Amino acid sequence: MGSKWRKAKLALGLNLCVYVPRTVEDSPPPSERSSQVALLSPSYSPAMATTPSPKPSSLGLRLSKSLSRSSKKTCSICLATMKRGDGHAIFTAECSHSFHFNCIASNVKHGNQICPVCRAKWKEIPLQGLSLEPPPGRARINPVDWPQNDALMTVIRRIPPPHPNSNRHNTPLYQVPEPAVFDDDESLDHQPESADRSSSNKNAADSDSQRTIKIKTYPEVPSVPQFNSHDNFTVLIHLKAPVSVSGQNPRKQANSPQISQTPRAPIDLVTVLDISGSMAGTKLALLKRAMGFVIQNLGPCDRLSVIAFSSTARRLFPLRRMSDTGRQQALQAVNSLVANGGTNIAEGLRKGAKAMEERKEKNPVASIILLSDGQDTYTVTGPVSKRQPNYQLLLPLSIHGDDSAGFKIPVHAFGFGTDHDASSMHSISEISGGTFSFIETEAVIQDAFAQCIGGLLSVVVKELQVGIECVHPGLCLGSLKAGSYSNRVMTDGRMGFIDVGDLYADEERDFLVSVNVPAEFSNNETSLLKVRCVYNDPLTKELVTLEGEEVRIKRPAKVGQEAVSIEVDRQRNRLQAAEAMAQARTAAEEGDLAGAVSILESCRNVLSETVSAKSRDRLLVALDAELKEMQERMASRHVYEASGRAYILSGLSSHSWQRATARGDSTDGSSLVQAYQTPSMVEMVSRSQAMLLGSPSAQRLIRPVWSFASQPKPR
Repeated sequence: MGSKWRKAKLALGLNLCVYVPRTVEDSPPPSERSSQVALLSPSYSPAMATTPSPKPSSLGLRLSKSLSRSSKKTCSICLATMKRGDGHAIFTAECSHSFHFNCIASNVKHGNQICPVCRAKWKEIPLQGLSLEPPPGRARINPVDWPQNDALMTVIRRIPPPHPNSNRHNTPLYQVPEPAVFDDDESLDHQPESADRSSSNKNAADSDSQRTIKIKTYPEVPSVPQFNSHDNFTVLIHLKAPVSVSGQNPRKQANSPQISQTPRAPIDLVTVLDISGSMAGTKLALLKRAMGFVIQNLGPCDRLSVIAFSSTARRLFPLRRMSDTGRQQALQAVNSLVANGGTNIAEGLRKGAKAMEERKEKNPVASIILLSDGQDTYTVTGPVSKRQPNYQLLLPLSIHGDDSAGFKIPVHAFGFGTDHDASSMHSISEISGGTFSFIETEAVIQDAFAQCIGGLLSVVVKELQVGIECVHPGLCLGSLKAGSYSNRVMTDGRMGFIDVGDLYADEERDFLVSVNVPAEFSNNETSLLKVRCVYNDPLTKELVTLEGEEVRIKRPAKVGQEAVSIEVDRQRNRLQAAEAMAQARTAAEEGDLAGAVSILESCRNVLSETVSAKSRDRLLVALDAELKEMQERMASRHVYEASGRAYILSGLSSHSWQRATARGDSTDGSSLVQAYQTPSMVEMVSRSQAMLLGSPSAQRLIRPVWSFASQPKPR
């Protein structure tokens, strides 16, 4: 039957839209068929192989319908619109999946002979040629009268068996043996934007007022009685990064408006992906889709490397620029992923660090993204007695982030599902200076990645250090409350420093400094502090130094009842909530869930009496909602193990770095997530959600990241 279909198809002029049904002899064995179904269907579960009519969950139904609609309207290779009659040929394979002809022909040309969606092995593949003109003296074999100069003539041919001496130059990148040293990164010398960079930098320098950090300070009260001293006076230091300068359109979409091009700092990104056996089916399919989104939103100056790990780790794709060719090769590498084996996170991170360490050239921004749905079973075993495992063993020494390493690359870790080891993933991110996100449901993995790269693609400040100096001779610094940021106070107490590192466009940072205010006998005003910021501009490569205005307070003889500054109170509440979360987590790990819930409830009660609560401050409302959510996720030991621990750790990561993380089943800012989201993050998530809907019209309405800076920042 199958051969007759093929003969009919050839006789009809090689119509690629004909679906060839499988014959009995062509059918794969049941085990292979089930593995193909796992990759084909996002709603697949192992139970489907044995149960005639499984009961679908509401999430599964929504996910399946959404992906089904999307896959019919978008090409799974380039993720662009696939609509009949829009000027692009469409190839429908024997497994029924469709692609742009150009995309799949190039895919096959590089040696890939399996379906990128369902992994079915094809017997007939497309070839692309400029003409089918026969050689002199030979008749045309074209059964229909196609134009001789058609640039996209199509030929179907049966795949020949591999030749034992085949040329290894035709081997796809992800099948090439790994080199001993990862110094094969693509050169930065020939980037298409390099010729315009000097003029872009000049334009950037001309708008210094828009490209510098804004420094504001707030004393807790504006006045202190003249003859009184104050031992624990609080000053808030508020920093806001320059507005978004990302204007490098990573991929010009058809029908999209022309966008004025402004530069941004390019990135070297290494993705370390878990492809252990537990990732089979829906998880792996959605991971591939999410990686496709990342690849399509990187620009030609950005470089990407892909590391995959299970029982061991392998570099599938070296650091390559995301030009059209680089994107295509990266998509092929990601589409080649197959899930099996154990979970060796340490080996995956070792390969990721090796790719960063041994690269010949470096982009201004560098980061590692780690995703895993399981627990490392090779390096870190379970706790001995009640002792905490040493999660530092999972990280190579080179990316520990301390001063002795001389090399710091943040690892943004994503814990996927309810079975991952949230404690290890949080520790990895915390040690390296990255964030930890908890992806509770499979449907939001792409949104979580989108939020992360929305920030990484908008870095405007590098290696920021904040210096605080006492002005009044009788003043001494007390504490610096800076979360996870490295900070120190000099031995004489007169100066302090906070190492902030990189800032995304429009990001804000708030630090509380306590000082002792001496009594004042001769002046009506006391100068407290002076704040200085030093950082590198990733575009101009210049060292920038900024000084804020001196912090002063009035010293009248008598002071009435003064309200604490709402800005200072807001940050005190945030730090108090974060401290309560940490205490509750400690209690829960010791088995005292009731005590943990009580800690969170007490914090909520205290916060409800603050100045911020009485003014209905939006940050306080979000904090209260977050604390309540954590209480609910401690309802039982089972609930805590499944989601409570990961939710709390993701919250702690967000607060300690003052940076948005994906939390639970949403990145839409329904809780405190929104307080740290930047416009670039919001826009990238919106773009991801529009793409998942599979609506070309919706995608055309999405504004690019670099045009979103004018919108007000969500609070």
